[in-house]
Amino acid sequence: MKDEIALLATVTLLGVLLQAYFSLQVIYARRAFRVSPPLTTGPPGFERVYRAQVNCSEYFPLFLAALWVAGIYFHEGAAALCGLVYLFARFRYFHSYERSAELRLAPMYQSAGALWLLIALGALGLLSHFLPAPLRAALLGWLRTLLPWA
Repeated sequence: MKDEIALLATVTLLGVLLQAYFSLQVIYARRAFRVSPPLTTGPPGFERVYRAQVNCSEYFPLFLAALWVAGIYFHEGAAALCGLVYLFARFRYFHSYERSAELRLAPMYQSAGALWLLIALGALGLLSHFLPAPLRAALLGWLRTLLPWA
């Protein structure tokens, strides 16, 4: 069992570490801009770091659910790869937002694309799981024709 979910667990732990890193960046920004808790407003530089961290935290539960559903019901490797793409895009999003609100857009769209792909893979996997065997075989045959390298 553990071998079947090791990639998903690894990507999950990397995601948790990334969330911790984002939280530390807010602490450092509080010190740099002299914004004491519980304040969430201050100079624009602080507010960008704070908003980037909050936004990443808001999407993290969605990411985890989509990652695990796609990994269990579709394919662990494909889900883990999409998860790594998502996390890297979120890392880029955070640091782009830290510099300028406008710079955050490209990495935001990349992370959204990876998240939607995870959701689609999970939906396909669940659909395949609940289909009767003959329909499932036909769907898998169609997917193999569409994606011969997979």
